[in-house]
Amino acid sequence: MVDSRVNPAERIGADLHLELSGPGGRRAALIRALREAIRSGRLAPGTRLPPYRSLAADLAVARNTVADAYAELVAEGWLTARQGSGTRVAERAEPLGTRARVPKKAPPRARGPRHDLRQGTPDASSFPRAAWLASYRRALQAAPNEVFGPGDPAGRLELREALTEYLARARGVRTEPGRIVICSGFAHALRLLFPAVLRGPLGVESYGLAFHRGLLTAAGVRTVPLALDEDGAQVDGLDRERAVLLTPAHQFPTGGPLHPARRAAVIDWARARGGVILEDDYDGEFRYDRKPVGAVQGLDPERVVHIGSVSKSLSPALRLGWMVLPERYVEDVLAAKGEREAWASVLDQLALADFVASGSYDRHVRRMRQQYRSRRDRLVGALAEHAPHVEVTGIAAGLHAVLRLPPGSERSAVKAAAWQGLALDGLAEFRHPEAVMASPDGLVVGYATPSDHAYGAALEALCAALPPP
Repeated sequence: MVDSRVNPAERIGADLHLELSGPGGRRAALIRALREAIRSGRLAPGTRLPPYRSLAADLAVARNTVADAYAELVAEGWLTARQGSGTRVAERAEPLGTRARVPKKAPPRARGPRHDLRQGTPDASSFPRAAWLASYRRALQAAPNEVFGPGDPAGRLELREALTEYLARARGVRTEPGRIVICSGFAHALRLLFPAVLRGPLGVESYGLAFHRGLLTAAGVRTVPLALDEDGAQVDGLDRERAVLLTPAHQFPTGGPLHPARRAAVIDWARARGGVILEDDYDGEFRYDRKPVGAVQGLDPERVVHIGSVSKSLSPALRLGWMVLPERYVEDVLAAKGEREAWASVLDQLALADFVASGSYDRHVRRMRQQYRSRRDRLVGALAEHAPHVEVTGIAAGLHAVLRLPPGSERSAVKAAAWQGLALDGLAEFRHPEAVMASPDGLVVGYATPSDHAYGAALEALCAALPPP
């Protein structure tokens, strides 16, 4: 491991690129090349040069040629030489045109918000570093040599086998390793499915991520909004669509599961119309006040594409997700992905396989479920004390809550939050532009992102930004 405390100039001494050209012999050419490297700033003051033997071998010149060149440049003041310290660029060797040549420092980035209550990311400080490192080490030590060659577009078999067992046990998914394709997250899954596999208009919930709608629009897919109520998406509104995208375990962002009758109805629609259901199981592990809601995929594996990832449960930095596909789609998705795995690191896949199979994933999810439930309770308690007129919904599951606001107050509340140094989203940010259902005012408040020590101050800023009764 490189010692970060060492000045970068101290680390040079192995490789030094020099062009030996021009009139005169090799010694003269080497002296010119070194002077030019110092003048231009490529060799900064204090930089240690390679030993005679090393540089002579790299340049295919005699060792004495390098020694003589160094000695002349020392005499001229370009270099310094001390016993035990080697040969270095002199501290007084100021590059010519430094002010004109050296790029200006990048302007400092604007500071982010003091408090972050945006939805979508877990608590980064809670990533299980020790357990993940242990899994990574075990996976790396056990990895066969072929792991370090081109990857399988379907993903490592070890991970697909681990996911088969886990998804069946924890989410009620019915599958086998051959029907799972590893991807780098939900957005990557959409890119693979449209338009290579699925075509035609797509039914979507009236509230969802604009980013996902943008990906679909870029792929030429028209999205048709379905109205929402307390029972989830109104799937009886499906007409000419050939596919529908749902968040049935916990509607995003309004909260609440898809009612059992509507689950059955959307399966009946898919069977009757030859359609397919895309199930976004984005936070299926996090249930607090009710039993976990199983995946819709378990009702009919040939009519549902089940999509999940570790972005909420572990970290979005891992870029690991999966699609559980109907058998008829597997080959088309693999063809769309290509022969070479260019998205998800094979070593990360092996580490996740070990993390799941060893039980570390279950333990981490249970620990985070307790932590997030505690944060949710603190949010509800703070609102009950300081803003009892604000209704909190969607809190039985997930990593965010929706605060219902008086009509016409959402925009001012978002501005007030910004004045408090608080980042959060208004409910309108998630509304489909063609939705015809009523548009209530509200705030989408994520309680997973702040670290524990910063959470209390974030809640204080939130309560200060809310409109009065």
